[in-house]
Amino acid sequence: MTGLCYFCHEWHPLERHHVYGASNRKKSEKYGYVVHLCHKCHNEPPDGVHHNAEKMLALHQAFQRIHEQTYSREHFMQEFGKNYLED
Repeated sequence: MTGLCYFCHEWHPLERHHVYGASNRKKSEKYGYVVHLCHKCHNEPPDGVHHNAEKMLALHQAFQRIHEQTYSREHFMQEFGKNYLED
């Protein structure tokens, strides 16, 4: 697929990135917490989300906020097991 990258907003071939990976990958699919990234923003050091803790945290926080608009913080914690927001 080709389109606009979630981070750099440039037109590229895109790769799917599950916002919450590993054991939460299926839950990311279930809730639609998947973004499309160009290869550089996805998996290339130092700025790719898999190599950049700040970008990964920003995604986790943004999608936790989205989740909490429909559900609750408690529901998010039950589903994903961690609070990524400071407030």
